[in-house]
Amino acid sequence: MRTRQLGRGGPAVSALGLGCMGMSGMYGPADEAESIATIHAALEAGITLFDTGDFYGMGHNEMLLGRALKGKRDRAFIQVKFGALRDPDGGWGGYDARPAAVRNFLAYTLRRLGTDYVDLYQPARLDPAVPIEETVGAIADLVRAGHVRHIGLSEMGAGTIRRAQAVHPIAEVQIEWSLMSRGVERDILPTCRELGIGITAYGVLSRGLLGGSAPKGQGDFRAHAPRFQGANLARNQALAEALARLAAARGAKPAQLAIAWVLARGEDVVPLVGARRRDQLADALGALDLLLSPADLAEIEAAVPASAVAGERYDPHQMAMLDSERRPEPPGTGPGTEAAGPP
Repeated sequence: MRTRQLGRGGPAVSALGLGCMGMSGMYGPADEAESIATIHAALEAGITLFDTGDFYGMGHNEMLLGRALKGKRDRAFIQVKFGALRDPDGGWGGYDARPAAVRNFLAYTLRRLGTDYVDLYQPARLDPAVPIEETVGAIADLVRAGHVRHIGLSEMGAGTIRRAQAVHPIAEVQIEWSLMSRGVERDILPTCRELGIGITAYGVLSRGLLGGSAPKGQGDFRAHAPRFQGANLARNQALAEALARLAAARGAKPAQLAIAWVLARGEDVVPLVGARRRDQLADALGALDLLLSPADLAEIEAAVPASAVAGERYDPHQMAMLDSERRPEPPGTGPGTEAAGPP
């Protein structure tokens, strides 16, 4: 397994990470024994980076990962997202990134994971009611206390990233990045590279579209996602078929080619693969053997042009909550100027 560094001077992790969200029901029912076997297989393959969130399955995902890594904690780099609020019926209630909430969330996370520290801790979204400086400052206190090793950000825009970096070094930004989701390339990626911050890319298969997957009932959140609706789905499946033809010509699977494309975007990028089964993991690992030339990348991007993708990443309500989707403030505005709005 090759390794990559998260940020300038940051930790070294495996070139592929395992995203564990799907093991806790977000894509429909998952087999718990197979999930644990998949985590073990990832460890044996050399994967060290495991991504979870305290709100995945209302704590189930952390408990699952904790059981799978029992006795193997020293082989894993665990990164945790926090801040999303849930209700007893599985609904969503916004975000809370106040310092007191940060400390509270981490206390429960440590217990569920069965560890006394997490390797990287990051707010899942920007809390519009809390300045990012306060949230990152609270995590920085936890770093000094030894409960957290590194700080990350998820779905944050370029301006927010700069403000966070001014408080404490940021190791990585986690954001959706695939052939079908390339907004990161506009402002966020250049900012991260300027500041020496790594990227962990989720949704590298565009929620399974690029691998030929489809929603599996109403328990699968993709059933309500814009890219999987009606005419959007038909247009996007045509793009996925174009990718599949390129992959077949190379003796590869389309998912492997999609992951390899993300891997080729730079040594500071670590794709997260959402494998829930060992066969899915084995397919994803095959992407490491695909070395793409500039001509290959151009051909792939011509087959799946971002401008041809139909539908947004999320529904309008969720898109409005993404700091990463907001356009940067023009020069002369922002915090510390007369034109600045609320933090």
